[in-house]
Amino acid sequence: MVAAEEQERIPRNFITDIIDNDLKNGRTDHVATRFPPEPNGYLHIGHAKSICLNFGLARDYGGTCNLRFDDTNPVKEDMEYIKSIERDVRWLGFNWQDPIRHSSDYFDRLYGYALELIDKGLAYVDELSPDEIREYRGTLKEPGRNSPYRDRSPQENRELFEKMRRGEFAEGTACLRAKIDMASPFICMRDPVIYRVRFAQHALTGDKWCIYPMYDFTHCISDAIEGITHSICTLEFQDNRRLYDWVLDHISIEARPHQYEMSRLNLEYSLTSKRKLNLLVEKGIVDGWDDPRLTTISGLRRRGYTPASIREFCRRIGVTKQENTVEMSALESCLREDLNAHAPRAMAVLHPLKVVIDNFGSEGVTATEFTVPNHPEHPEMGSRIVTISKEIYIDAADFREEANKQYKRLKLGAEVRLRHSYIIKAVSCDKDENGNVVLVHAEAVPNSAGANVENHKPKGVIHFVNAQDCLRATVNLYAPLFTDPNPGAAEDFMAVVNPESKTVLADAALEKSLADAKPGQAYQFEREGYFCADSKAFAAGKLEFNLTVALRENKKAAA
Repeated sequence: MVAAEEQERIPRNFITDIIDNDLKNGRTDHVATRFPPEPNGYLHIGHAKSICLNFGLARDYGGTCNLRFDDTNPVKEDMEYIKSIERDVRWLGFNWQDPIRHSSDYFDRLYGYALELIDKGLAYVDELSPDEIREYRGTLKEPGRNSPYRDRSPQENRELFEKMRRGEFAEGTACLRAKIDMASPFICMRDPVIYRVRFAQHALTGDKWCIYPMYDFTHCISDAIEGITHSICTLEFQDNRRLYDWVLDHISIEARPHQYEMSRLNLEYSLTSKRKLNLLVEKGIVDGWDDPRLTTISGLRRRGYTPASIREFCRRIGVTKQENTVEMSALESCLREDLNAHAPRAMAVLHPLKVVIDNFGSEGVTATEFTVPNHPEHPEMGSRIVTISKEIYIDAADFREEANKQYKRLKLGAEVRLRHSYIIKAVSCDKDENGNVVLVHAEAVPNSAGANVENHKPKGVIHFVNAQDCLRATVNLYAPLFTDPNPGAAEDFMAVVNPESKTVLADAALEKSLADAKPGQAYQFEREGYFCADSKAFAAGKLEFNLTVALRENKKAAA
């Protein structure tokens, strides 16, 4: 868990202004927030913004933040999702006010409040079908029509509602609706459904209930029961605030929380619709909810993102009421800054080309290992041993037979320094039957290991690994999962899935120190990018690395 003093306060925004004013004017003497996810999928980057805001406000104002699962639809909910949400919140560095809450904790009280509305003549059992309810509701240009069942007496509605609870209505044949105003300009106020029939096993309440409350009825009452002072949601619930207040105005509950809306987080090349994310998982387009190409929190964690980088990203984008789309480069910039400061260095050759140092072992070319720092600017991170032998691997892109003066890597007749080691000069190369270079012969400059030698001033430095003791491992390279920066707006988001979003390099060569890599541990593969050991592969006894982020933004690719 990250200590409060290690996290920067949330920047000033319209919500902190509201809280300051509420505390000053005595509307409340404390701050109580909540994070209320529905456990029907894994959390994504948009949820991270809400988590950082709600838990951050509680931290900054010395208040509390509840974790409450909105488990009112047992058809779509699963314990797997509940556990993943708890894990994601903790991983981001936050903890909740014990105990964990569930909307289902309040089912008895919610039922009682529904009966209260019925007795007041403010709710009725409707036997229109779901399609008929939609038809009667009207449109943005036309008012709705009253249901033929709207004027039943409170006593008859109570009897019918209790009949619903006993399971005597089939799904879709009866529901409980609030009696508000079918001519309201706000469609959410046109007698919204507040209870429906669902014959489904609930993860926590089992078969106790066959009727379940709707979100808009449940949410405001749950906030009031828990004493939430500032209920923060996204702008699509702005109209629903009228229903939030209406419910609390018409039931006998003392607490009066207030709802405030902010813009949701829209990130380039990503989806935040759980329905669409679930389709990607079900159709096998991605490797589960934690696929590193997804911007689910689990996917970001598996890819190598750090909690600090996500918190910093959420801090920088801020909290406003203006909808916008954030560039992926903004998130990656926060990640690079964190990894540059904290990720140990290592050498990995992703496209191995063998080089034979023909004079290795001769005078001045006898050193076989070097002690090198794990981080050039942080000696406290320690050091490691890098080895070398007669045969090494360099990246195929670091050799050309001929090249112009701007090319600063290895070419025939020219010298280059091996990172942390000797200066070498390429003298010849072997090719296969297709003319591809398969082997390079080189000579090392004597006594040049880690030192300058007179008349030998190579212009470039390349990385390498020892062919005799290196690790051979799979490395996964990633590109955006979608070809469209706004896949959610595409007519068919499946049509803009990038078929080249993942490239598997099955035989990369890595320095031997990486044998000790732990899952999720980030490394800077020098000159290549930031990578981390894949948690799923690690659990299966395999060593596999995922590209977390490139060393610098690719302006051309971004364009």
